[in-house]
Amino acid sequence: MPSEPILSPAQRTFLGSARRAVLATIAPDGHPRLVPICFVVSGEPPILYTPIDDKPKRTEDPRALARVRDIATDPRVTVLVDRWDEDWTQLAWLRSDGRASLIHPGIGAREHSETVTALRARYPQYATHRLEERPLIRISLERVVSWGIPDQKD
Repeated sequence: MPSEPILSPAQRTFLGSARRAVLATIAPDGHPRLVPICFVVSGEPPILYTPIDDKPKRTEDPRALARVRDIATDPRVTVLVDRWDEDWTQLAWLRSDGRASLIHPGIGAREHSETVTALRARYPQYATHRLEERPLIRISLERVVSWGIPDQKD
């Protein structure tokens, strides 16, 4: 018997329409570390990908970024997407827990290149970023909780 999908159709639509999310990793001292991200989601079970892009950072080495070091130590992550509106009947959020890893160019080359293509299609700003040269964060979604997202009726 097939298992239930992790994302309902309404949750997948909500996630797919969001332009940004917040990634939470676990710092070595146990505190959450939050950073806004751009992302794409594909597949079932769903995989969320986020780039380590060329926007200015404290270091040029993507492996030295705090979120990457956190994932190497503890791959458990949470991604939060929310919708804010002054009309509070429109409020909604989706929280996804999962396990993160890095995919590198050349290793898993097809997955990496297809994800770079999807990221550039979703975010035209990435046209000038060297995403094909940098690792991507790959998050296997394991659990999703949401509020304010009505079920779609077929």
